[in-house]
Amino acid sequence: MGSIGTGYDLYCSTYSPDGRIFQVEYAQKAVENSGNVVAFKTKDGIVMAVEKYVTSKMLVEGTNRRIFSLDDHAGIAFSGIAADGRALANRGREECNNYKGVYGENIPSKHLSDRIANYMHVFTQYWHARPFGISCLLASVDKSGVHLHSIDPSGQCYEFVGMGAGKGRQAAKTEIEKLDLANLSSRDGLFHAAKIIETLHDDAKDKPYELEMSWICPETEMKHKLVSRELVKEVREAAKRAIEAEEDEDEDEDE
Repeated sequence: MGSIGTGYDLYCSTYSPDGRIFQVEYAQKAVENSGNVVAFKTKDGIVMAVEKYVTSKMLVEGTNRRIFSLDDHAGIAFSGIAADGRALANRGREECNNYKGVYGENIPSKHLSDRIANYMHVFTQYWHARPFGISCLLASVDKSGVHLHSIDPSGQCYEFVGMGAGKGRQAAKTEIEKLDLANLSSRDGLFHAAKIIETLHDDAKDKPYELEMSWICPETEMKHKLVSRELVKEVREAAKRAIEAEEDEDEDEDE
């Protein structure tokens, strides 16, 4: 970043000579330094998983969550600054409640994602504000089916079949592309999501982590719900065994 220190990175309302907004890029860097998030659609729903670093051995399990329900039909998972994620989740809940109060029904997925994206974009337009230091994945269901939207710190919003966020974003996308999502059940999707998170986690470099998962599927009556701790533990252990088996098989082939 050649313009760092020349004053172009002091406010998010200032462009550099080469057309960059450094404050937004710094926000994206905060995301890239955070744990991984993966989400993808299955044949009967949608699954999300988050790698939440455990910063202290004294930390109570379930503290400082990174997956939130916005309404019965929508949930959000994020990578980046936890406080920013909580603030955005509260805004998403307000949008859901306001729409339901006016129209008497759940807000459509496209409208919800656009409103959250617009809210994030506003914080890139004024000198006295800073961009949100998060990228979020929004899972929701409406009359047209299940939807997965990705929103970055600049306020850009796209709909995907599968997506990742965090420091292993590209690797997560590559792993998701290998899955046969059209024939994958949500129950099996939990296993694959846990496996992707476990594969991306580097025990030598990264801190220990807690796995958070949520889903929308027939088992939850098509409502966004957190996966039970017992089931999370089960799929995480199954993912570890699968990875170990693959590593042993690779070692046998090398010999």
